[in-house]
Amino acid sequence: MSIFLLIAADLLAISVLVFGLYFPRHRRRDMIVAFLAINVGVMGVTYAMATADVSLGFGLGIFAVLSIIRLRSTEMGHEEIAYYFTAIALGLLGGFPGINQAVGLSLMAVMLVMMAIGDSPRLLSRYRTQHVMLDTAVSTEDEARRELEDLLGATVHRVRIVKTDLVQQTTLCEVRYEAGTRRPGNPTAEPTAASAVHRDDMLTAGAAR
Repeated sequence: MSIFLLIAADLLAISVLVFGLYFPRHRRRDMIVAFLAINVGVMGVTYAMATADVSLGFGLGIFAVLSIIRLRSTEMGHEEIAYYFTAIALGLLGGFPGINQAVGLSLMAVMLVMMAIGDSPRLLSRYRTQHVMLDTAVSTEDEARRELEDLLGATVHRVRIVKTDLVQQTTLCEVRYEAGTRRPGNPTAEPTAASAVHRDDMLTAGAAR
């Protein structure tokens, strides 16, 4: 009876993971069938291997095949890889009859809670990572950081120059920054009071001539 409880718990857990966490946050319908299929498939294979008289090499070969599965149609992000791994882990826990029932249910609950917290849109929401193409050719990361902080109006924590095109005068950068903040002491796009006074003096002098 315990194996049926674990199977039911796995089906409930994967439903919560897919329809309660993943889809409301990422809105990729094509990944739903992948998560459900891999979870149920791993659960069935795990139960068959645990109850049948198979060799260790056969079992390792089965999971080696599972480990090289790759979706070639679309690219998966790091968040989707985490959901993919969690779906596999839930299937393993749900299909292994030798595991303690309380331990299996507790591990499933812990995985769901950790995914809910780790993928929460409120967790470190200001921190972003993106590729930015600068319309100038720069050769050092410090120069690129200054350009990016002026462009994004944010504190750049790390920048990596991916490609510098001297012909087109462009630089492709991978930047990790904190939105809504700016490093103290950096110049801003708005003119300072001293520059504004100096500009007014120039205009007055020009009018007097």
